[in-house]
Amino acid sequence: MSEPTILLVEDDTAIGRSLLGALRAQGFDVQWAMTGRDALSLATKSAVRLVLLDLGLPDLDGVEVCRRLRAIHADLPVVMLTARRGEADAVVGLNAGADDYITKPFGLAELLARVRAHLRRTRDSGADRQVSVGDVDVDLDARRVRVGGTEVALRAKEFDLLAFLIAEAGTAVRRERIMTEVWDEHWFGSTKTLDMHMSSLRRKLGEDLAGSGVPSRIATLRGVGYRFELP
Repeated sequence: MSEPTILLVEDDTAIGRSLLGALRAQGFDVQWAMTGRDALSLATKSAVRLVLLDLGLPDLDGVEVCRRLRAIHADLPVVMLTARRGEADAVVGLNAGADDYITKPFGLAELLARVRAHLRRTRDSGADRQVSVGDVDVDLDARRVRVGGTEVALRAKEFDLLAFLIAEAGTAVRRERIMTEVWDEHWFGSTKTLDMHMSSLRRKLGEDLAGSGVPSRIATLRGVGYRFELP
């Protein structure tokens, strides 16, 4: 049986053919779109489980495509492929709804490791469990979060991050372990993506990081990592 369907959005023919062949050689069913509009069309017609999205497309910008994908599939993992090395570009992509990004040129082993990690997270999310700490309720089966009884919309990776931290509530968790558990056991490079997702997660949980009186549910432990606070 073939592995899940991946939507590859890449307008460079050489790169697209290379990735198409490599992914299919690993058993994945791959749909290839060379424009943003074609990608959105395929996403509505196919049972796509993950999107590899080039940031620079000839019609719609990859960031806009990501926003529209999010409106169609709120929990669909999106990994951006970008030739831009600036941190600001990564922040824009993550804020648009991307779960991860990888900078060109990248190694095939790194790409496959991240693809499998994201697919594994979505596959393993079906455990029929609910976890509550204080006023935060996480339904792992439905992948829904409520804060004080009000549902909060999280991106797929934000949900994974919260679910992991709340399962370890009261315990200091090192940054390296978070990267291993939430992103991939073969994660590469810096942990800046963790900081970006953490900032967004805190904001969505209703925390005022400027310090207007709302207590932080997630404590930053300098030089160590993070801790989800027990009430």
